Amino acid sequence: MTPELQRMDWMPSPPLAPIDSPLDLDHLSRMTLGDAQLEREVLALFAEQAARLIAAMTALPAEAGALAHKLKGSARGIGAFAVADAAASLETAIRTGHGRPHALAALKEAVTEARTAIEAMLKP
Repeated sequence: MTPELQRMDWMPSPPLAPIDSPLDLDHLSRMTLGDAQLEREVLALFAEQAARLIAAMTALPAEAGALAHKLKGSARGIGAFAVADAAASLETAIRTGHGRPHALAALKEAVTEARTAIEAMLKP
């Protein structure tokens, strides 16, 4: 008898103490192996992707769950844990059928905060 395998999503743990920024820069540094140029490239890509995904969620509500899932993974990768949590909340709201408008608004706000922080970091 073969045991049944279950898929488990792995993610680095967010910090135990709250951080003042929408981005966990220590996490980002670990994920990019301390390469400052790579950090800048990843942040720029995330900012662009996040804006596109939010626009797509509004335009294609039937796809919002899958798009939120994609955004959640990207956000975790760069240390934008508030965006990842908000995307997970939207996934739950879509799955349960409760609170979707509020969850989408919270996700938009988290993305705006992250993108603002990224823009400030990328200014020459």
